Amino acid sequence: MSNPGVRSNANSPQGGKNSLKNPWSRQINEIEDELATDGKNGLEEREARDRLKKWGKNLLEQAESKSLVSILVHQLKNVLTILLIAGGVISLVFDKILEGISIFIVVIINTALGFFTELKAVRKMEALEQSTSMETVVIRNGNLKEILAREIVPGDLLSLEAGMIVPADARILEESRLKVDESILTGESVPVRKHANSVDEETVLAERTCMIYKNTHVTRGSCKAIVIATGMDTEIGQISTMVKEAKQEKRTPLERRLQSLGRKLVWLTLIISAIVGVMGIFQGNPIIVMLEAAIALAVATVPEGLPIVATITLARGMWKMAKKNALVNKLSSVETLGSTDVICTDKTGTLTENKMTVRKLMLSDRVVDVEDVKDGEYGYLTVNDDSIDPRELDSLHELLLSVVLCNNARMATGNHDPSTGNDEGDDHIQEYIGDPMEVALLVAGEKAGMKRTKLMEEYPERREESFDPTLKLMATFNEMEDDSYRIAVKGAPKSVLDACSHVMTKNGQESLSRDEVEHMLDDNKNLAKQGFRVIAVAKRTVQDLDTYPYEDLTYLGLVALLDPPRMEVQPSIAKCKNAGIRIIMITGDQGETARNIGKTLDIIDDSTEETKVLHGSVLDDTSDDSNDLDNDNFSGKIYYRVEPKQKLNLVKRLQERGEIVAMTGDGVNDAPALEQADIGIAMGQRGTQVAREASDMILEDDNFTTIVEAVNQGRIIVDNIKKFIYYLLSCNMSEILVIFIAMLVGFTLPITPLQILYLNMITDIFPAFALSAGRGSEDILEREPRDLNEPLLDKNSWIGIAMYATVITASTLGAYLVATNLASFSSETSVTISFLTLGFAQLWHVFNMREKGSSFFRNEITENKYVWFALLGCTGLLFSATYLPGLTVVLSTHDPGLIGWMILLPCSSIPYIAGQAWNSMKWMPRVASRT
Repeated sequence: MSNPGVRSNANSPQGGKNSLKNPWSRQINEIEDELATDGKNGLEEREARDRLKKWGKNLLEQAESKSLVSILVHQLKNVLTILLIAGGVISLVFDKILEGISIFIVVIINTALGFFTELKAVRKMEALEQSTSMETVVIRNGNLKEILAREIVPGDLLSLEAGMIVPADARILEESRLKVDESILTGESVPVRKHANSVDEETVLAERTCMIYKNTHVTRGSCKAIVIATGMDTEIGQISTMVKEAKQEKRTPLERRLQSLGRKLVWLTLIISAIVGVMGIFQGNPIIVMLEAAIALAVATVPEGLPIVATITLARGMWKMAKKNALVNKLSSVETLGSTDVICTDKTGTLTENKMTVRKLMLSDRVVDVEDVKDGEYGYLTVNDDSIDPRELDSLHELLLSVVLCNNARMATGNHDPSTGNDEGDDHIQEYIGDPMEVALLVAGEKAGMKRTKLMEEYPERREESFDPTLKLMATFNEMEDDSYRIAVKGAPKSVLDACSHVMTKNGQESLSRDEVEHMLDDNKNLAKQGFRVIAVAKRTVQDLDTYPYEDLTYLGLVALLDPPRMEVQPSIAKCKNAGIRIIMITGDQGETARNIGKTLDIIDDSTEETKVLHGSVLDDTSDDSNDLDNDNFSGKIYYRVEPKQKLNLVKRLQERGEIVAMTGDGVNDAPALEQADIGIAMGQRGTQVAREASDMILEDDNFTTIVEAVNQGRIIVDNIKKFIYYLLSCNMSEILVIFIAMLVGFTLPITPLQILYLNMITDIFPAFALSAGRGSEDILEREPRDLNEPLLDKNSWIGIAMYATVITASTLGAYLVATNLASFSSETSVTISFLTLGFAQLWHVFNMREKGSSFFRNEITENKYVWFALLGCTGLLFSATYLPGLTVVLSTHDPGLIGWMILLPCSSIPYIAGQAWNSMKWMPRVASRT
């Protein structure tokens, strides 16, 4: 999410139609003159209304909501559905009413399933968007006035204080102890100290300390500021524009493969129909016979069940992911996760907690590690892995006491511990308000039993020296029982040490030598290199409340803070590595911090990978050499100080190399890359509106591990889709061969078009759906991702399909010949026997889809309860087709009698027997079930 390096340009918000150019580098009087406003009294109401009419409301353009029509059209935009519609139209044109209606029923069912599943996801994501009408305070006509944030205009004078959201980009006029959390825009988890002094024109966004930006929030202090940009001309609006420019109609690998398969089936239909037509002409067959054969071939060629089963499979995947808190907005996005090669992930808030915590306390003679345990336990402090009680170590007690006293954070009111009935939540449930770093210090002290509320009663605060950005120090004066005052000081290590004359040791207070100061500064540098934010702490006891606080202090130690990695992320990253998925961490933070987090999470795991930690500027490379697959600039594992444009460049370059890219993020600055990625993944709880709108999937629990579950589900889906397509095409090709060979040798059609449609719609769909609901292989996350250019079915798969289809065809035609020539059945009964033989052969064929090397009796097919339900149901449907009055008339079937059943059952078992034999031969082509 981080973005400390955004620079404004001619098209930036600070140079837009209703904004001021480079206001951070200009003097306040210049800004007032150019915006025609009064830095004391603000705008007049009339002028504000005129500007609102001229420049519009202070709103970001909303993403266009998906209409019902667009969702519907999306369901119809694939070759197989179009082919089905064409087949239905042709049937109706040539008066084949039943066939035509049946085909259109297939289209309607498939379209409805996809439509309502996708509609539900769209509506749920729309519900995530917060449609609040935020209010803010401005000064107009010299008076404070509360107005809707959308009514703010350039030149308005804002009056902000702690807890308020910044409603527009503004230049600070005056401030008091102002700190602003800009993590939504820059990714920095620590609030930024702001002031009114101008900075250099080339200063990057994160360092423009005289500016405040739309949608950031004030964590401390107050300010007055002149609005210089609103709406789409703000920094956040500029990023929103980048998102819109990156928008594209993304087609997933599965969609591309299904479209390719559909085109092949179209050509196959045309070629076979042409061959049959030419043969019919030479044989002198009547036109009506040839038309019936052509329709039968068209129906046989198109796997009518494929769109329905694919839709149900993806919908089921969406449902399962939603149960695991992964909300997918489009069916096809489910599959994309299974093909993902690279996950580009933001650091702050995604891999880390986005919450500062104290990790080390460096005293003069020892280092105390701070562990994350339950509140109220002393075991959280350790020295060389041995727990210590801070009450038994004076130097540690003094340090913790000072950071609690010299602190403006506080516990939120209304906390309640249900287990104790304590309304203050002393032991368990605690929430804090204030600067995240001060909250972390407060929590560290309170875990040691130093409750600020109680300490403030014992040591009431009588004076505070607010943090001075020049001195980089803060101090408080707290009264003690003997009427003296304890000065508690914290700040930058060098600044604190410069004010110290003594140091607290295990022997008490001693003089501080120059060598000791240098040693402590070295400790500070080493901690900073490890990615810690470091402050120093000191104290002094005085009698006079007016004493200057920053001299003759006693040094207590260093406090090292860190935005810690999420506990659950490391095993998730390990799973991704096992799955052949590269993890790339992207951050706006400093290199040392990024490297430390990367090592902790095993994104980089040894010194040889240090070269994979790169500055974001390398991603600006747009030369021809940058397209080289071996270009190291785009082969990093960690990128730091990254700008939005650089994130976008990285995603684009990875895609150009043929990789399927997933991008996670929650901030506004993540949005362009989220939109560009093959699958953008936004955080649901802390994700911004812009980020969610740009994403394909939302993690409702903001949990990185949910991505791994989604990848696992995506791979299972691809694996299962491949299985049922293999199954369906085996069945369809056998139907084609039955008709083609019959026409070739001059037989009458051994099966009618409506019977083929019945098989395709009834007896094929349910076994295929059962295959789609398989549990998947246990090692599915230990495989390499599928190659983007790998076809849905490889050469061996097509050979296997042809072999199975040939055996099913031979069995069906064999049963037809025996019934016609040996048993002397009527033509109608013989057709029924071939119809049932083909139907049961296809049912038993589902058992041939088991994994290579799996047990004959115990495998994922035999242990799939849906397979048995499908076989039982389809057997009933075949009997219904043979004996149910009315249906027998529609399908032109007759009772085959005992002899007929004795012919068709053995014949229909031949493909199953042959398939099991083939599966036992390692050299035989098999269904490739690897994703």
